[in-house]
Amino acid sequence: MAESSTGIQELMAAETRASQIVAEARIGRGDRMKQAKVEAQVLIDGYRAEKQGEFNNMVLSKGGTEGNASAKLQAETGKEIKDMESSFQKNASQAVDLLLSKCCEVSLEVPTARVRATQKAAGITVAA
Repeated sequence: MAESSTGIQELMAAETRASQIVAEARIGRGDRMKQAKVEAQVLIDGYRAEKQGEFNNMVLSKGGTEGNASAKLQAETGKEIKDMESSFQKNASQAVDLLLSKCCEVSLEVPTARVRATQKAAGITVAA
């Protein structure tokens, strides 16, 4: 009986060691994940800084300083708005005339298909 209790104690001790090993592995995995996240963030920040620098260089080479590019864009937008307004003023009377002419054009002729449909609905048979 002493042997069986010794065997049980050994099994319990082995189970305890196994659970400790699993717990340490989980902790180690968590630490490795945190470290990988930090390293990935460093890489991302470096890449972002590199691309931001390239973008800033491109903006400076294309249009000067940011304020100058903004002023240029504002001027172009203002010019386009003025062009659209003058085009509207020039074509507004023509558009109104076209709309009024279409509203006042009324065809008094009833299509033959509509006449047939009405006759059919009323039960009137007309020989063709």
